[in-house]
Amino acid sequence: MMHGTTPSQQRISRKKIIYPVNDSLRAYLSAHSREIRLPVKYADLLHFEGATAVYDKRGKDSLWETAIYRHSEGEEIHDGLKQIYSILKTGGDSRVHKHLHIDRVDYCTFGNSNPFRIRIVNNFNDNYDYFYIKQADASRVYGLELEHILSPERINYFVNEATLIEEHIAGVPGDLFMTSYFDNPEFNKVRIAKEFVKFNERCFVRLLGDMRSYNYVLDITPDFEEVQFRIRAIDFDQQSYEGRRNLYLPQFFKENNPLVKLVQEKLSPETVEQYRKEERTLIERRSKSSRIRLQALLAIMCLDDISPVDKVHTLRTELADFYADPHFLTLTTMGQLVRYSLQIL
Repeated sequence: MMHGTTPSQQRISRKKIIYPVNDSLRAYLSAHSREIRLPVKYADLLHFEGATAVYDKRGKDSLWETAIYRHSEGEEIHDGLKQIYSILKTGGDSRVHKHLHIDRVDYCTFGNSNPFRIRIVNNFNDNYDYFYIKQADASRVYGLELEHILSPERINYFVNEATLIEEHIAGVPGDLFMTSYFDNPEFNKVRIAKEFVKFNERCFVRLLGDMRSYNYVLDITPDFEEVQFRIRAIDFDQQSYEGRRNLYLPQFFKENNPLVKLVQEKLSPETVEQYRKEERTLIERRSKSSRIRLQALLAIMCLDDISPVDKVHTLRTELADFYADPHFLTLTTMGQLVRYSLQIL
């Protein structure tokens, strides 16, 4: 049975350390076509003269600001951003540049990573899309790669030196879903509850932390008779960083309490356990189908320092107690904890 959170269970580090991408990880990224040359880098976008606040449709401050550049620099930056978008979408085919323009370059003032969000518009039909430019933190890169290998969905991203490019993951943000979509009578609440159980399990098995409601989206897809739901993480800053086991379980964040309550109301403990086992089986199958790639990634991750030692020691102790497996106590890095967590599936 799922339970809600208490304040003591929800202590996320206020400022996460940014870890550089080491040579071994960079070689892995190059081998899998993730490391490429980019015309615009994160540091280039920091040279803006001013910024204006971005408000959402309800008039609330979104905590994003639109960056304002000098005209000469802005043209060069916008051209480079269009090239990056073509790399993400068409493998670098420059012919798509002609009918695109950069509508906004937004800078996030909230959180650890201070990303840029690029809004790009098709001149033919006014359709728009987004992508993100961030600092290439090793934790985030490991999170993205594990998401690509182990989750139901593939994800598109590239790295160039200290710059990370991520595609936009479409969906309804979890916090917005719970305030504006949750009571939709056309939605089957059992399906929502089932997907939250599976998402909870995916995060825990691969140790992806801080899945508060604004760090994931719900992908809502009409099916033959009803609607299907998929919960997708959109923030990977807290991949294997925190020391508390509960911080890797979305069920323990108070922001997710409406979904936890839904699980308690709609699913029996036996059904919850069934869905947990189903998701673990699917993760096992995905890991086997990408065995060589996953092993190569985890071998690098096991030797990388991506969390303070005290957090590693706290987490290994809590995992050893949870699984009743003392082998966890012999592990010394977050990568080793992730690898062993996957091995005992």
